[in-house]
Amino acid sequence: MLSQGFRPFFLLAGIWAPLSMGLFIAMFQGHIALTTAFDAVVWHYHELLFGYVGAVLAGFALTAIPNWTGRLPLHGAPLLALVLCWIAGRVAVAVSALIGGWAAAGVDLLFLAALAAVIAREIVAGRNWRNLPLVAAVILLFLCNVLIHCEALGLIDSGGRAQKFTIAVVIMLIGLIGGRIIPSFSRNWLAKRDAARLPTPFNGFDRLTLAATLAALTWWAAAPPGPVTGGLAALAAALNLVRLARWQGLATRTEPLLWV
Repeated sequence: MLSQGFRPFFLLAGIWAPLSMGLFIAMFQGHIALTTAFDAVVWHYHELLFGYVGAVLAGFALTAIPNWTGRLPLHGAPLLALVLCWIAGRVAVAVSALIGGWAAAGVDLLFLAALAAVIAREIVAGRNWRNLPLVAAVILLFLCNVLIHCEALGLIDSGGRAQKFTIAVVIMLIGLIGGRIIPSFSRNWLAKRDAARLPTPFNGFDRLTLAATLAALTWWAAAPPGPVTGGLAALAAALNLVRLARWQGLATRTEPLLWV
């Protein structure tokens, strides 16, 4: 279980996603009451964005980075310590009304801070500079979590922007990481079958799509809803649709393993 990062973290993510949704529904309908300083809706999106997504991100990063750097994966006691940080964060937020908002924030924020430090150490040690944006993404998630805890403590009122920026960071991560993983798996499968057309390699069109997606998400998170938001989102959606088509995903439709 502690030999690779994906083993504990993907397992925890798979457990926590339905469990947190079930708890939210029970809280929202008044059947149970967690001793959390967050209201039911805030607790729900916090635990999915920082609990579930945090575990998925950790599982992916800790498994992929050794392939990028050629270094041994985080395993054993150090991996267990990171897993316990994640679990402690979930417990601390759930009982934040008992232990206090400041203590809960400190415990919860420790996981993303530790994850960013681990990823940065491995990338720097392996001199794998092209993957430094992953460190930046984890730091941005950490800062978004800080803002949400500050809102829970009554220090600021972002008007919903903190959770929007968090969602924006997650979507950009999907665009960046998915843009490497999805065509890679499709290419491997198609190449073994001597397909005439393979996924288009990452090029200027992908950069344009990611830039348009970043612009749309930033405007959506920062500005009031309006025609500009819709226009930017529609442009980003169209570019991402073309980007998906360039990866030849439909050509792999006979392989159920690749449907995901």
